[in-house]
Amino acid sequence: MTSKTVLIDKPVDRILRFTLNRPEKRNALNDAVRDELFDGLRSGDRDKDISVMIIQGSGKAFSAGYDLSEPNHAVERSIAKTDGWWSRHVVNNWFEIWDMSTPVIAQVHGWCLAGGTELANACDLIYVAENAKIGYPPVRLMSPPDMQWQTWMMGLRKGMEALLTGDHMSGLEAVSCGMANRAFPESELESEVLSIASRIAKIPNDLLALNKRSAHRAMEASGIRNGIRATADIQALGFHQNASKEYMDKLGKRDLKESLSERDHEFRDYREE
Repeated sequence: MTSKTVLIDKPVDRILRFTLNRPEKRNALNDAVRDELFDGLRSGDRDKDISVMIIQGSGKAFSAGYDLSEPNHAVERSIAKTDGWWSRHVVNNWFEIWDMSTPVIAQVHGWCLAGGTELANACDLIYVAENAKIGYPPVRLMSPPDMQWQTWMMGLRKGMEALLTGDHMSGLEAVSCGMANRAFPESELESEVLSIASRIAKIPNDLLALNKRSAHRAMEASGIRNGIRATADIQALGFHQNASKEYMDKLGKRDLKESLSERDHEFRDYREE
């Protein structure tokens, strides 16, 4: 099965794999990618012959985040476009993955930035290449994250540092801080993820669903769902700050690469390394 922006295959029995397929854009998330990905995930979650789903990226990146070179609209159609609609609908989408019965694995290599990190952290398990580069640079001049996973998945201190600097971390660092499960050499990542997925798939689907739900309910009792929804509203405030308004105004009037270079120039990272 194929589509223009998401490739879907079954690499081994009982495993469904989605490949974000915009390598020329570092798999930036536009409406087409999100529509096709969620349609495929919903279909896979209903398929009794599927036990595990994997999301990966083609080319040199998992995903560089939302595509800022074209308009993004609401994939979740139930959210009215009042102030803060964007972050609220994004969080709704990511929690849909959380609420699926089927375990979903993020297989992360290369760049994993901004909205790409939200997609990865919405998944149940994250396996990374040791040399992956994971970060949320929009906190520097745009806004806090749409889905603020950092303090939940990394702990307060590491999460705070990520939010205050926008710096990226390696795959090995992502494992050490608790964001990712394990890191592998990039050349071994695919085979290792398939091996882990195959072990999971040996367990009956009904028990997998309960095991997944058990872990999530424990986190929800600790407040993760309400906490992330609350910080989505904080994100909306970001666009009302003078620094953000000035940056977003320039973003709409000039080449995207120029705006990204302005954001990262003094830090000497991302595009400016």
